[in-house]
Amino acid sequence: MFHLNRILVRTIFGLAFLAFPAVIVRLIFGADAGWAVFACGLLALLGYHVRNLSRLLDWLRGPDPGAMPSASGLWDDAFASLYRRERHHAHERQRMRGLVARYSQAGRALPDGVIVLDAENRIVWCNEKAEIRFGIDSTADAGQFVTNLVRQPELAEYLGAEDYARPIRLRTSRAGGLTLSIQIVPYDDAQKLLLARDITQAERLETMRRDFVANVSHELRTPLTVLAGFLETVRELELDPQRTRDYLDMMSDQSRRMQRLLDDLLSLSSLEAAPAPPGDERIVMSRLLARVRGDAENLSGGRHRVDLDANGDFDLLGSESEMASAFANLVSNAIRYTPAGGEVRLTWRAGADGADFSVEDTGIGITPEHIPRLTERFYRIDRGRSRETGGTGLGLAIVKHVLLRHQASLEIASEAGRGSRFTAHFPARRMIPADTPSKHDIAA
Repeated sequence: MFHLNRILVRTIFGLAFLAFPAVIVRLIFGADAGWAVFACGLLALLGYHVRNLSRLLDWLRGPDPGAMPSASGLWDDAFASLYRRERHHAHERQRMRGLVARYSQAGRALPDGVIVLDAENRIVWCNEKAEIRFGIDSTADAGQFVTNLVRQPELAEYLGAEDYARPIRLRTSRAGGLTLSIQIVPYDDAQKLLLARDITQAERLETMRRDFVANVSHELRTPLTVLAGFLETVRELELDPQRTRDYLDMMSDQSRRMQRLLDDLLSLSSLEAAPAPPGDERIVMSRLLARVRGDAENLSGGRHRVDLDANGDFDLLGSESEMASAFANLVSNAIRYTPAGGEVRLTWRAGADGADFSVEDTGIGITPEHIPRLTERFYRIDRGRSRETGGTGLGLAIVKHVLLRHQASLEIASEAGRGSRFTAHFPARRMIPADTPSKHDIAA
């Protein structure tokens, strides 16, 4: 209202300004001359407005606050008002572009795949995680139906049912095989989000947990059943002393078997929960290798030939107790799966660029299809033979964890009927010359 009154007042003053000289001319030269002067003034005023209107229309074709036309009078006020509004809008557009850019960056940084879908399930936008997990392109595939690009019946049924209360699971063949949790989140009358979370590792861990519980239950059930049966027999029947001793010996064997299983489980659990092994504590390899050889000979009881070939005057840095456990498990497996009269060879090769510890036997060997799974917990090639030899199925899992904690790796080579070779490879960072004091030695 204020602007309207202002325009009206300025218009009245402008007309008065034109009328004043017309009245003077009329008094001097007559009415016709006065009206002529007034008409000329109106034409000049109209030309002024037409010129400024033309400049305004030209500017509106490409609004630029920096190129705002200059004028005077009413048009100066109009142009100034437009200039302020356009500058405000320019700031708002810049702010909105910044917000869109930040939201886009946030969407791309999300660990989940995100796809924006319209009401007809066409792709509006997606982040990089979604591109990788579904093999789509956010630019080239915009406007495409998502079900045409992700050809899985479960997704089509999920979108068609329009019941998004619970997520669904999709298994894809991309990136080595992924399991995705898909959740649709409607957020507008015409749009919705498709969220794809990678739950591959969680699913594997859940499978491992179920398998672990099942395996432990199975491993404990047999000795407990034997113990319960023998206890009932001894309690209910009158047995001669020799038979009683035989039953007690078998019960003792089953008890020791459960004890070994529990010891290995506790060892594996402590390895998983323990902090990283020390990087400055020396493992005197000459002493450890002699100890491992002695344990192998004691376990063999003279039934095998045990040889040690050590070359390289280097020690390891790490946990001696963990390394002794890993080496002992490798040697124990070699003794248990090598028939009497066979040979077990221990080899140590060390240098500044790394070291290898190998346990090679002339035992029954392993067929190729079993080798990739040997370090899995409770994995056995022949369960009956493993029980006969006293194995728990956790030895190689312990070896794997110990080596991983020391940045080392395990290599397995075997041939059925001709023996096996297990080699632990240690990196250069874990090596120290035998005659060089370590930080731990100096501190001690």
